[in-house]
Amino acid sequence: MDTPDSVCRARPLLGTFVEIRGAGAARAATEQAIDAAFGVIDKIHRLMSFHDPDSDVGRLNREACKRRVAVDPSTYQVLETALVLHRRSHGVFDIAVAPALQRLGLLPYHGLHVGGEPAEAATSDAIELLPQNHVRFHHPGTKIDLGGIAKGFAVDRAIDSLREHNQSYGLVNAGGDLATFGPSAETIHIRDPHSPGSSLCQVAIANAALASSARLFDPMESGDTSYSSTIDPATQRPAAEVAGATVCAPSCMVADALTKIVMISGERAAGILKTYHASALFVSAAGDVCVTPEWQDVVRAAA
Repeated sequence: MDTPDSVCRARPLLGTFVEIRGAGAARAATEQAIDAAFGVIDKIHRLMSFHDPDSDVGRLNREACKRRVAVDPSTYQVLETALVLHRRSHGVFDIAVAPALQRLGLLPYHGLHVGGEPAEAATSDAIELLPQNHVRFHHPGTKIDLGGIAKGFAVDRAIDSLREHNQSYGLVNAGGDLATFGPSAETIHIRDPHSPGSSLCQVAIANAALASSARLFDPMESGDTSYSSTIDPATQRPAAEVAGATVCAPSCMVADALTKIVMISGERAAGILKTYHASALFVSAAGDVCVTPEWQDVVRAAA
């Protein structure tokens, strides 16, 4: 959308570059709206970062096996949603896979590694949500990472902030997790997970959210992808069945989480996608492209 009063800004947050666009008010008001939306994202980043030992996540991982820990209402809300997804996916979505990500070198230890780990890996079943935004862990090896859901939550809250500041159009894009609202659809290019430098297809979305997950890719190191950062809780290893997945859903938090389920389960994720009124496109490890029926009329091949 390119109008005289549209404004676009980008900042490094959430481990990526976050782009926010707004329009529908005087330029100064739109710039204030975008600043407020970045403030919302910055707060969520500080609350839910695994890399910050003083974040809610850091304190939970350090103390929640010993005592009740109070967290911010936003963190509590994300934990509630994560545990519901854990149950509805029969354990496929699991925020307690942080130890597996640490072993792969994708997350730091922060002194939490003491040379020995419980024989049985912890799952989200060990997380208890208590009244007044308190949390307790009931397994000594429980370590959580909200990286598979918090980025989507941040996008949703930033969209809410833009609406609250009287924007008639808005888009928030956090490294491929994005949401938009306004009078017209946005055309989004979806990267080919087997060839990240190329576009696989285009999809138009309006007043919805989109999130993608794929194998790791560092253009500074190689043109090839490596393993996935999505951990299959059943094996404690990177998901191997799907090379990349994109999910469209009413909220970005849900879309973000569902991409992890599709990465692990492939076509078996159809039931939970339907539960959340979501649709998906994914590319198998063998290169087959699969779409749910809702996408068949909206996906266009890349030019």
